[in-house]
Amino acid sequence: MFEDIKAIFRNDPAAKNIEFLLYPSLHAVVIHRYISHPLYKLRIPFIPRMVSQIMRFLTGIEIHPGAKIGKGFFIDHGMGVVIGETAEIGKNCTLFQNVTLGGTGKHTGKRHPTIGDNVTIGAGSILLGPIKVGNNVKIGADTFIINKDVPSNSTVVGAPGIIVRKNGKKVRMQLEAIKNDEKEN
Repeated sequence: MFEDIKAIFRNDPAAKNIEFLLYPSLHAVVIHRYISHPLYKLRIPFIPRMVSQIMRFLTGIEIHPGAKIGKGFFIDHGMGVVIGETAEIGKNCTLFQNVTLGGTGKHTGKRHPTIGDNVTIGAGSILLGPIKVGNNVKIGADTFIINKDVPSNSTVVGAPGIIVRKNGKKVRMQLEAIKNDEKEN
């Protein structure tokens, strides 16, 4: 929890003193970390989903109890954020409002994105499918990525998403489609 509080102050210049206690992101993440996700891992039915739906109602942030979230996570202006059941989010990641980490409806098993460490995902972005987003990635606002991995140390923008920066250099390249067939199952 302390890493998540630090993330608020690191990412939001408007955060002052004890005001961090008012952040819906903190409420949603703390309840996810300490109540709904542990109950989900214990395979307790209904209650974890009920808790996550109550938090959705209270905060506008929907985090499925099965999602795995690393330390230092921050959702800025969280309204409309959706994080699916098999989503995995690394350490020190930031999501802005109206971000979806969802499934396509065509996969079974691992259906949602895996996000690396130190990733920022801009407002309105949609990432769908069992994709992998590498470390140190920036995804611009309103970017749409479906079934395509994002390499580490890159910046992706647009709909469909294209890489505009890689390893600190300007580029313009398409994302590559997921290649291995096991992602389809």
